[in-house]
Order: sequence, then C-alpha cells, then structure tokens
Amino acid sequence: MRSRALACSLGLLVWCALAAASLAEDGVEPLKEGPPKEIAADVAKALAETGYRVTADGKAVCDVWLAKQWTAKAKFSPSLSMLYPLESGELIGVVRYPKRAADYRDQQIRAGVYTLRYGLQPEDGNHVGTSTTRDFLVLLPAAKDSKPERLADVMALFKQSAEVSRSTHPAILAMVAAEGKEAGVRHIEDRELWTVRLVGKAKTGDRAGDLAIEFVVVGHAKE
Repeated sequence: MRSRALACSLGLLVWCALAAASLAEDGVEPLKEGPPKEIAADVAKALAETGYRVTADGKAVCDVWLAKQWTAKAKFSPSLSMLYPLESGELIGVVRYPKRAADYRDQQIRAGVYTLRYGLQPEDGNHVGTSTTRDFLVLLPAAKDSKPERLADVMALFKQSAEVSRSTHPAILAMVAAEGKEAGVRHIEDRELWTVRLVGKAKTGDRAGDLAIEFVVVGHAKE
C-alpha cells in the first residue's frame, strides 16, 4: 500500500511540474540565436541579430526578428485610423511559428517562417468593423520573399500573403497603438486579444530613433 501511495504521490508531483512548465509566464525574452536559416541571405542581412521569443496566454507563440531599420514618413501625425509612419510593403521583420497558429481573421497559419511587411487595410467598405485602425502586418512565405526592399505593389503583396492563409485573403496580424516604449506582452481583456510590443529603429531623412510597434499575436476579430 505504501509503495502504491508513494507512486501516486510521485506521479502527481510530475504532473504538477509538467503543468506548471506548460503555463509559461507571458512576456518577451531575447533569443541567443540569429535569424532563421529558412530566409533568404539578403533578408537575413537586413535583420537585427537579436530576436525575441513571445509568450502569450501562457504559451510560447512565436519568435520575431525585427529589421535593423525602417523608413518612416516625414511630418507624420498618427490618427484613429492610421497609427504608424510606415509605408505599405515595408519589411518589418521575420516571424517563426513553432506550431500551427491563427491570424487576426482566424485563418490557419502553418508552423514555419514568414516575412512580416507593413500593410494598410483597404478603404473599400468591405472591412468595416474588423479593426479600429487600418494598420496591419502582412505575412508572406519566406521562401518567396527574398529581397528586403519595400514591396510597393500592394496587390502583389496581398496575393503572396494569401498563399500563407491558403485562401483569397492575406494572412494578417492587426496592429494596435503601442502602450509604452519597452518590449512586453499585453492582454486586451474586452476583446480577448494578446499583443506583443517590440521596439525597432526608424529613420526619417537623416534622423533615426526608436519606434515601438504593437500587434496581435493571439486572438482574432469578432466577425
């Protein structure tokens, strides 16, 4: 009886330890490794060496490497519909998903590596109510997005991204106003969203400085 009780106790301790390990603390942790090998060499050169592991809703969601520098618009003033001084098609960075995930439209994203580019939601009347702003990050297949230069052709950008979602709609991560100037994870309870805030470098003309961006990594729009 004692042996059976001891075995049960040990089993319970192991289960508790595994459960505690699976519920990681939400946050952002610097990665020691450089950009993923799956991306093109030219894109890798445009990325910062240090990436970040993003843990949200108690799980490791993704790893992100930001571009070394973004080009920002001059004389930009954020508004309710447009938050960030970036151009559509700008390379924001690279994301790696260790397992299957979902975008802001709840479309499936297969495990793997994708480039992230800035995009604006079209003002065509078909997206009313899906997001409070037009700012999004658009996911593209890393194997096909081999140059770091801005993709100015918006339709081509969206078409390539649709290959990620395997649908007629691009795979997107909604952006929100950055609350703070340091990296971190936030839970927006009323919308059941988890966001990550990362800080990159933006250059306008000859001037460069920090720019915090924040985007949804867990949760989706209410259709």
